[in-house]
Amino acid sequence: MTAKDITPVTEAAANRQGCYVVDITVTHDNDITVVLDKETGTVGMEDCIAVNDAVLAAFDRDVEDYALTVTSAGLDLPFKDIRQYRKAVGSQVEVLVRDGRKLIATLLACDETGVTLAWSAKEALEGQKKKVLVEHEETLPYALLNAVRPHIDFK
Repeated sequence: MTAKDITPVTEAAANRQGCYVVDITVTHDNDITVVLDKETGTVGMEDCIAVNDAVLAAFDRDVEDYALTVTSAGLDLPFKDIRQYRKAVGSQVEVLVRDGRKLIATLLACDETGVTLAWSAKEALEGQKKKVLVEHEETLPYALLNAVRPHIDFK
């Protein structure tokens, strides 16, 4: 069983629930994980159950011998779909850039080519004894991003 095999079933069931499929992974042991999200609102238990039931109805577990997990795109998972970026515009995100930087930034905008971020950093400026807070705004193409995920501030 492959992700390609179950994609049509999962996408149809997710669409009926007002969701979309972010990712499908299938291990060599046929452990299947389907990740869902919504453009507005949150994915509920009933959404996951509906997609789960659709897959169970389409593929005989005794024949295919698989384990199935249907879940929402959690706060710990990086964005994989542009709709996730769009939903997060205006909120804080954690960004891992390919050049090694880790940023906590506000996602200002996104399009098919990349994201625009705003963040502050204390930096040493010439002629200053203490580091000062400097505001930055930068547009980065997706190719330069290792991961972008929601930022959770526990303060």
